[in-house]
Amino acid sequence: MSWRPTYRSSKFRNVYGKVANREHCFDGIPITKNVHDNHFCAVNSKFVAVVTESAGGGSFIVIPLTQSGRLESQYPKVCGHQGNVLDIKWNPFFENIIASCSEDTSVRVWEIPEGGLRRNMTEAVLELYGHSRRVGLIEWHPTSSGILFSAGYDYKILIWNLEIGEPVKMIDCHTDVILSMTFNTDGSLLATSCKDKKLRVIEPRSGSVLQQASCKNHRVNRVVFLGNMKRLLTTGVSRWNTRQIALWDQEDLSMPIVEEDIDGLSGLLFPFYDADTHMLYLAGKGDGNIRYFEITSEKPYLQYLMEFRSPAPQKGLGVMPKHGLDVGACEVFRFYKLVTLKGLIEPISMIVPRRSDTYQEDIYPMTAGTEPALSASEWLSGINRDPVLMSLKDGYHRPNQLVFKAPVKEKKSVVVNGIDLLENVPPRTENELLRMFFRQQDELRRLKEELTTKDVRIRQLELELNNLKNVSPNNV
Repeated sequence: MSWRPTYRSSKFRNVYGKVANREHCFDGIPITKNVHDNHFCAVNSKFVAVVTESAGGGSFIVIPLTQSGRLESQYPKVCGHQGNVLDIKWNPFFENIIASCSEDTSVRVWEIPEGGLRRNMTEAVLELYGHSRRVGLIEWHPTSSGILFSAGYDYKILIWNLEIGEPVKMIDCHTDVILSMTFNTDGSLLATSCKDKKLRVIEPRSGSVLQQASCKNHRVNRVVFLGNMKRLLTTGVSRWNTRQIALWDQEDLSMPIVEEDIDGLSGLLFPFYDADTHMLYLAGKGDGNIRYFEITSEKPYLQYLMEFRSPAPQKGLGVMPKHGLDVGACEVFRFYKLVTLKGLIEPISMIVPRRSDTYQEDIYPMTAGTEPALSASEWLSGINRDPVLMSLKDGYHRPNQLVFKAPVKEKKSVVVNGIDLLENVPPRTENELLRMFFRQQDELRRLKEELTTKDVRIRQLELELNNLKNVSPNNV
């Protein structure tokens, strides 16, 4: 028998990246110089949000997608945080709702008006305090409309029920800073990577660790669930300090299924997975290229496709949801690349080349839509449901009839480790510490004066009482 090379046909082997024209980019944006390992960018079908450089607190900017081009220097910002903003995420079901977390230990939920901001926004719909140190990550639940997860530098993950505006669960199984969080398709499992070199699969409602891997030869930085394949993919560093990816069975983390070295660069690798096309995109922080692979359930599991190259290094990347893509151009993925040196947001479309102008059903299966599958209370009671699917055939023009209603909160306590965090929010900066010190000094001075006044009043009343006692016998 003659030897024949193995050849695997794939409809995505010729996918290419196309950079948007200059007039469709967003220019003149003061992108943050923060070195925190996050994307600093969030995108949906209406807006692009980017964390910006600012003095005296943290801020981010929200731009309607229709307002491309050069931005005004005085463009309004969302600037309610008192510390640097570390992460921002759009609600997948309410396209005007965005969450942010910050070094000021708070998580805030904002409602952006239709058409974008007209003036600076400082008042959040919800201010959520529960962490004792800065909050580095936030994630919305993929199927429930009112559940938000936050991970702080206090090594804890809090689950917030936005219907009541309070934390309802705390996951306390990590021994170091949490580097990334990811959900499976129905949100019944949470996978985390941690600085303690462990990969965990967690049941989020109970907080119990179902699987745990100690990654000694492959130091995990980022982790992502691969849809319904019951697989996890991690990016990290090998024992030889080369960038590496590893594929895991989510039900057995004793050993990775496969490990593959990427290159010898030092930037963090961000993984992006498209469950509809089974394509994996790898983008390095500080790199200019984006590699993409096809994931299969059989060997060799990872099939390298191609690489998008660009000379401009990326600080972070935002990803457009499926219903915001241009199906007429056979666009299967779209990045929004942050180029800090140029103050530029550059859209990059990943396109499958097709000659026909008709709708390509084979590359656009039913995908997760913008309707929640269940409410926050239903998910907390133990119910799991798959996402509500939608078709992209006729484009996405159906408006979402859901309305986000923030709870009216009375002042209550949030007690963690015996400390009421609403009453004892720690200072974030030296100036804030000094302000708090002087406020306490003023309060002590006021209390001393009040105490002195009351002492004088007590003496006067005692004298009056003695006078009354002396007068009474004489009258008798």
